[in-house]
Amino acid sequence: MSVDLELAASFMAGHARLLDRRRFELLVGRGSAEAVLAALEAYRNPDGGYGRGLEPDLRAAESQPGGALHAFEVFEDIAPHTSPRVVELCDWLESVTLPDGGLPFALPVQDAAATAPFWANADPTKSALQSTAFAAGAALRVAAHDPAVARHPWLRRACEYCFAAVEALDEQPHAIALSFTVRFLDAAVPQYPQAEELLDRLARFVPRDGRVPVAGGSEGETMRALDFAPVPGSPASRLLDEGVIEAELDELAEQQHSDGGWSVDFASFSPIAALEWRGYATVDALLKLHRAGRLELALAGR
Repeated sequence: MSVDLELAASFMAGHARLLDRRRFELLVGRGSAEAVLAALEAYRNPDGGYGRGLEPDLRAAESQPGGALHAFEVFEDIAPHTSPRVVELCDWLESVTLPDGGLPFALPVQDAAATAPFWANADPTKSALQSTAFAAGAALRVAAHDPAVARHPWLRRACEYCFAAVEALDEQPHAIALSFTVRFLDAAVPQYPQAEELLDRLARFVPRDGRVPVAGGSEGETMRALDFAPVPGSPASRLLDEGVIEAELDELAEQQHSDGGWSVDFASFSPIAALEWRGYATVDALLKLHRAGRLELALAGR
């Protein structure tokens, strides 16, 4: 396995948005948590939520559950550092949670320019397992180092909604919803005993090779093993055949392009989103390889 970190650094400097450049710099030892948080601040709204294109295919200014997911990813990046902004985000999520404890897939937007139709046309009155699971799963990963998140009432309500929704599943979920739900349960195992059993219930929907085509997606768009269990030995990894995660990590490393970056396999809804996804995907690939013990991340200053 060979990853060219210097080439990745050049790609990020030339092509990525500031937030992902700061995340990359922190990852390789050239940055700081404070710099990452300062970049994230540009996407924050006064209500405590995040919008303004933090989800690249959702350009609208309004705070959104999709923005919360990406904000939580940043708060996970800065561990063991914490920020009071994450509790404010949980407060905002509590304010938009529906009576059954779930989050809508998306909230209304005033200007849907360059926003994917599935975001712009979502029903804000109906809870969605996908959005609740992606927000709660990411929050649980932050809660592992931030006690204020772990004890926030929104997170418990969201977890209870997700557990009930998984219990009620009687048919194959959409591939993306399935991957986020598995990741949620994987993160929930240390705190919630029922998460183990619910992972086993989802096993019938996850092929042992981890490949689930995305209905309605781009040609060839597929959820893969690392979308379900990016770390070997995690609770969710038992849903996959032995060696699958390791093979996927090898393939991920080989997917670095000659310009130093990685790509996504789904369509973008604006030219700027297509470029922003590449910077995001590059940081995501390096994080997965590093967290799986496949990559030492240290670059000399320049």
